[in-house]
Amino acid sequence: MDAQISGGTGVGTTANIRSNFPNVRSNLQGPSSGNGRRMTSKKTRSKKGKRRKRRRSKKTKTNKTPPYLPPELKLVNPTHYRFEHLATQLKWRLQEGRGEAVYQIGVEDNGLLVGLSEGDMRASLKTLRRMAEKVGADITLLREREVDYDSDRNCRKISEVLVRKVPDDQQFLDLRVAVLGNVDSGKSTLLGVLTQGELDNGRGRARLNLFRHLHEIQTGRTSSISFEILGFNSKGEVVNYSDSRTAEEICESSSKMITFIDLAGHHKYLKTTIFGLTSYCPDFAMLVVSANTGIAGTTREHLGLAMALKVPIFIVVSKVDLCAKGTVERTVRQLEHVLKLPGCNKVPMLVASPDDAVTAAQQFAQSSSITPIFTLSSVSGESLDLLKVFFNILPPLSNSKEQEELMQQLTEFQVDEIYTVPDVGTVVGGTLYSGVCREGERLVVGPTDEGRFLRLKVGSIHRNRSACRVLRAGQAATLALGNFDRSLLRKGMVMVSLKMNPTICWQFEAAIILLFHAKTFRRGFQVTVHVGNVRQTATVECLHGKEELHTGERAVVCFRFIKHPEYLRMGAKLLFREGVTKGIGHVTILVIALAIQLTIEL
Repeated sequence: MDAQISGGTGVGTTANIRSNFPNVRSNLQGPSSGNGRRMTSKKTRSKKGKRRKRRRSKKTKTNKTPPYLPPELKLVNPTHYRFEHLATQLKWRLQEGRGEAVYQIGVEDNGLLVGLSEGDMRASLKTLRRMAEKVGADITLLREREVDYDSDRNCRKISEVLVRKVPDDQQFLDLRVAVLGNVDSGKSTLLGVLTQGELDNGRGRARLNLFRHLHEIQTGRTSSISFEILGFNSKGEVVNYSDSRTAEEICESSSKMITFIDLAGHHKYLKTTIFGLTSYCPDFAMLVVSANTGIAGTTREHLGLAMALKVPIFIVVSKVDLCAKGTVERTVRQLEHVLKLPGCNKVPMLVASPDDAVTAAQQFAQSSSITPIFTLSSVSGESLDLLKVFFNILPPLSNSKEQEELMQQLTEFQVDEIYTVPDVGTVVGGTLYSGVCREGERLVVGPTDEGRFLRLKVGSIHRNRSACRVLRAGQAATLALGNFDRSLLRKGMVMVSLKMNPTICWQFEAAIILLFHAKTFRRGFQVTVHVGNVRQTATVECLHGKEELHTGERAVVCFRFIKHPEYLRMGAKLLFREGVTKGIGHVTILVIALAIQLTIEL
């Protein structure tokens, strides 16, 4: 009971009743009738007054002492049995967090900042370090705060500690971040600085390693999708090409990997950008805005695309070294205004310190409405460390249970890229949507133009440019198919298990909302449909219950592909466009018109 009173959970019940109902005592006493009664009441009042004063003094004393700390929040000298229990608990938390867990030492479950003395805090951190070593993990102190309960006493501290598992056999945590923004906003340069570990010279030197084509180097504009990796080891230190010579070394040293998907900013490459967003299933999107130009070009369009596909987005204001402080502030205000509009309903959060970066990373993963804003420079390096702290702490969106459920399903691999590599043969790149894929596994790929699925065998697997024996659901990789005929493959195909009965269709229905259309959307209109890795022109066959559709209206629409059948999933997100026409929705019905045929590769 004393602990509860000092903790402030049930203090002074009688006092609360008296303060809320001041007339209760006088009504109970009734009218006075005689001196004796009056004297008794006076004595009673004086006694009660003394008692009340004593209670008040006790309350003020107890408020000065720090609240009672439960044993879970204080890891000082635990018994052997309790240490084993805490280590088991940590192992479970790491499993749930896919290799990461954050411990708040000195904070109660209800969020009350209690704090520990300096000696208790050192002992608690020492115990936590022993726990981490037992389960094969490292700890990193994220931040430390002081909680002052009484000026006469020593300050008490609370600490936030990141526990991260040491990687084994490429089982690191992998987060995919799509990089969006207008042309010339500094996307590729920022990625070059982050992944190469060297600042830019102001003329785009840092971005040269990211370009895949000669015309990209000549113009300085990205036209294709490229991938770059940034690693963090178990102690939270950055691992990039400044310390490691190859991607394989980065993978071996990293416990957490950030895979950046560098997308095109120019409007004429919009279909490539949409394909990157729908096909590669990014966990987060980073919108890069130039401080000197503000919201311009395709910035609003990219923001709208990410929101339509429900990809959590944060914003980086680049090139602050080129502008005065007032210009940067004006760009930030402009972004805050757009984010607060009814169509967005976001809560902007400007990150100005490492403490802000830690808070932003934790709140960003918990609430989709929080939108962190960073202001930095790739030339001077200003605030780059804040972005690295953010990436280091950023937790995954899915937990281990959801991951295991996907892995229990049959194998399904989306084909996004096709290559021919000398001495290797045909290679396909993409993302494993579900199941587990191993070297030597036999799968079928399709559908072909005739609606068939062809048998093949997976030769080898490469993930993040290094060899890998097993591929798990949600991971991106390249698969070597040996001498399989490349002409039989195309983007948008899937490789599935022999046990699966894949459904392909020419026609499908989707519940859509028309985001924008200049005139009226009606039967016979042709649009480019994006569903996952599928990108094909389709004709509007009919609108159920309506003759035509206007901007902002909803309907169930029947689409028909014009080139070849596709493999679709029920409930898959859909995005369609044609010129300025744009709409989103999800697949509701598949009209299966073809029988699946399996043919043996010759």
